[in-house]
Amino acid sequence: MSPVLCSLLVFTGFVGYLSPDELLTASRDESFLKSSFPLSLQYQKDTSLPVSFSQHEEAKLSARLMLFGAVPVKEVSVTVCDQKAVLLGGEPFGIRLYTDGLVVSSVSKVETALGSADPAKDAGIQQGDTLLSQNGKMLHCNEDLSEAVQNGAGKPIELRVRRSGEVFNTVICPAYDIHTQCYRLGLHIRDSIAGIGTMTFTDPDTMQFYGLGHGICDSSSGCLMPLQNGDIVKADITSVCKGSCGSPGTLQGCFSDEEPIGELTMNTDHGVVGTLSEPLSEKELIPIAFRQEVVRGKAELYTTVDGAHPQRYEIEIEEVSYNDRTASKNMVIHITDEKLLRQTGGIVQGMSGSPIIQNGKLIGAVTHVYINDPSRGYAVFAESMCRH
Repeated sequence: MSPVLCSLLVFTGFVGYLSPDELLTASRDESFLKSSFPLSLQYQKDTSLPVSFSQHEEAKLSARLMLFGAVPVKEVSVTVCDQKAVLLGGEPFGIRLYTDGLVVSSVSKVETALGSADPAKDAGIQQGDTLLSQNGKMLHCNEDLSEAVQNGAGKPIELRVRRSGEVFNTVICPAYDIHTQCYRLGLHIRDSIAGIGTMTFTDPDTMQFYGLGHGICDSSSGCLMPLQNGDIVKADITSVCKGSCGSPGTLQGCFSDEEPIGELTMNTDHGVVGTLSEPLSEKELIPIAFRQEVVRGKAELYTTVDGAHPQRYEIEIEEVSYNDRTASKNMVIHITDEKLLRQTGGIVQGMSGSPIIQNGKLIGAVTHVYINDPSRGYAVFAESMCRH
């Protein structure tokens, strides 16, 4: 095999890895990516839109992704659908999430009169597990388990546990802690979480909202918090703890009203989803860009760093990964707006979900910050947020 052909095969494989397996488009368009190397779609000869295809319907087509219009890369699935128009977010909101069961944040040993005991390890319970019931009774809050342990006076407790979607039963034996003078399981558990994030967009037809751009996870285990129920409230940003190299900053705020303005329905890798009781503000509709419309270059970040009203700031899209192998890291963004850099140092905690606009379309939302360079971070495609 010639070196040229070998290099082409390697490059084609690399392009295939970076490209998505599924695409959305508003028409049977053959153009695909306007990137450093041209990609196009070659539809099967017998593939066409149904005669009855009309607005609000979707059509599934098959196509081949082509490099330079001549080199086949891989087969892809193409969904022809409406390009959704939504209400732009950018406002801060308070989140109150209650878990479906008790999340094991961490495990530890218990010091007893006979030495160290490890009830959690002996029972096969790990960090990130979810405790569903004890002795046949559902667990709704931390107190449910704590009372069972103390009232049982050291008796074994049967637990029903969920791990990575699988459910199993185990028995845990409480150990008497010589320091606290009570029985303990060596489990540190969490039943709820609260905080402030940023709204990304709202579907005006259903009042379904999307925010954060990444899931709400337990800070210790890193596991996605299983949602039982939750709500959101209005919030105000009161101050900013500016970020610096090695130390991410934070938007500091408060719930401005305890009355819920919406209900949480999903906590996913691409953010939180729920239903608003009413729009947060009156805004014009903006179309959601398909991922293949996102290009490197200038864009705008719409976020709130003071009060409750978002402002637009200049950013640069430095890298775009068109596949979904990293759920909330589809883009690398760089804050270039001098005013925002003076205020925050770049991307800070609480900014997650802030919408990004390019060429008049909503392309995504901020998700993470570079620890060693707060002026840079990651963003997720808006398309991915609304398809999950």
